[in-house]
Amino acid sequence: MSEARTPAQIEADIVRRREQLAVTLDEIGIRLHPKTIVGDAKAKVAAQVDHTAGRAFVAVNRVVSDVKARFTHADGAPRMDRVVPAAMVAVAVVGLIAMSCREKDK
Repeated sequence: MSEARTPAQIEADIVRRREQLAVTLDEIGIRLHPKTIVGDAKAKVAAQVDHTAGRAFVAVNRVVSDVKARFTHADGAPRMDRVVPAAMVAVAVVGLIAMSCREKDK
């Protein structure tokens, strides 16, 4: 059988439970405070943006590395057999765009 508790033990137990309840209510108040909710939402959005930006960086880095590998030798020297035709195409595209803009201005 359990021992009978004294009034002092019961009172100490009540005080302890009140303190625990006060801490719990403070934590709930902090979690439900509008500033906390907004801060949590901002943190989630920032984390998602960071994640998305990180994925985009990796994808762009992969494409740049692939393009670089196509236009350079293993030692880093440019592959003129690929650079010159690509440059000619780029110049032609820019020329066509410039001519198209001139025609629109007339």
